[in-house]
Amino acid sequence: MNKPNISWTKVGLPRRSFLKGATALGGLAATGMMLPRAAYAAGGTLKTRTYADIRSMDPAFSQGVVDEEIHAAIYNKLIQYKPGREWGWQLDAAAMIEQVDDTHINFALKDSIGFTNGFGAMTAEDVKFSFERIIDDALESTNKPDWGPLDHVEVTGERTGTIVLKNAFQPLWSITLPYIAGNIVSKAAFESVGGKIDTQPVATSGPYLHAGWEQKQKTTLRRNPDWQGDPAAFDEIQIYHIDDEKAAEIAFEAGEIDFTRVSLDSVERLKSNPIAGATLDEYPSLYYVWVGMNLDNPKLGNLKLRQAIQHAIDVPTIMAAAYFGAAEPSTGIIAPGLAGHRDAPLTGVSADLEKAQALMAESGETNVSLAIDVLNKSANVTAAQIIQANLAAIGVTLEIRLHEGATFWELGSNDDLELVLNRYSMTPDPYYATSWFISEQAGIWNWERFRSEEFDALHVAAQSESDPAARAQMYARAQDLMEESGAYKFLTHEATPVIYRDSIAPALRPDGLPLYRYFGAA
Repeated sequence: MNKPNISWTKVGLPRRSFLKGATALGGLAATGMMLPRAAYAAGGTLKTRTYADIRSMDPAFSQGVVDEEIHAAIYNKLIQYKPGREWGWQLDAAAMIEQVDDTHINFALKDSIGFTNGFGAMTAEDVKFSFERIIDDALESTNKPDWGPLDHVEVTGERTGTIVLKNAFQPLWSITLPYIAGNIVSKAAFESVGGKIDTQPVATSGPYLHAGWEQKQKTTLRRNPDWQGDPAAFDEIQIYHIDDEKAAEIAFEAGEIDFTRVSLDSVERLKSNPIAGATLDEYPSLYYVWVGMNLDNPKLGNLKLRQAIQHAIDVPTIMAAAYFGAAEPSTGIIAPGLAGHRDAPLTGVSADLEKAQALMAESGETNVSLAIDVLNKSANVTAAQIIQANLAAIGVTLEIRLHEGATFWELGSNDDLELVLNRYSMTPDPYYATSWFISEQAGIWNWERFRSEEFDALHVAAQSESDPAARAQMYARAQDLMEESGAYKFLTHEATPVIYRDSIAPALRPDGLPLYRYFGAA
């Protein structure tokens, strides 16, 4: 890896440098002083696990949290999530950031950040390029929803600029800036390869370098020798692709990895019989799990049939058998504690067999045979088997089709998809949940091809609504519409138990997901 050959210059910062209007994740985090950091590099290798293979090192086409766990270590953002039990953020590439009104956010970059491979210092032009390319219709970025009403970025100096929005955007501080779409890439580096990359970065800027990727095996990160911020704790981070939590637990107990999420059915065992030299921690989860039905498939064109399926699925049985009582049923895609969380789903939690059979009779459908696509993980397989038995009780034959991660995450573009047991990651704002079910996401992340003008309008209106009660009501109604379509049966938000060696100090989001750039040695 070549050195960046950066010529550093200083930037004068405005005296009034911090927030007005970012209270959702702001506060003292804006000063960058909320997280004590070790002033030395620990060395050695950290070995961790991820549940799926990477898709893209291009923030415009990131798969989600699997890619972002790597992006956050090799790229920089204006702000990053702050590890801990409460959601917050801290400065990263920004030396200051300030929301001056609903639609203007001023920023100034630190003068100590540069790109590898000779692509020079990070400038406001790089910020402009990084953010505006995601909303460029010609690029067709799958993460365009994250930038909501971005109009443009105005460059006001070498390292200063203004983010200009078309309207107020509440998720800016909780999703856009500290997550995937906030990653800043080198304009010159991307233009040198035609404006788009896949799994191989051209230039990075974070405390770690992307040192290698072995498909379906692991990704390796290495300490960036030119990083001028707080030193990276490890010489190397190896992130192994292990689909199933059970397999990851075996690897952990064998000493092959140092950090992993564990299966919910192992929590009690690990509490009563702890692994020596390891710590088990439990976190709430923002993930959401559901059964989806493809509305464009003629086999599922009958609303009464879909409603019968909704009422036949018994969520408590799934919680007991697949999640061993360690997770609770969900009421939608929005977890407890977030605006728009509903007290109860429209189709109930327990199966209503009498209602399901009546709906089947009304549908006029007989000899129905369907298939459900499932990621090959123990909890998912068990859940699918219960759903298979539930549907058999109303005369529906259900085939279970198992997939490894690489094939499962390509299913969204399959027009012949029937039922799917799915699970998406989440951030601490309901906008991130509804973003993937708008009409323009049909066949991309909206695998059910759900289309609703009212839903789309609510999604747009809620993003700028400043009244918390009104905003919550909008998101609750949006979930009602999803359920009323017959295309969704909501299951759970799961939970996030993790285990790690006592020799490391993990840095985790409040939902238990790792922030590798902040991991340290204990």
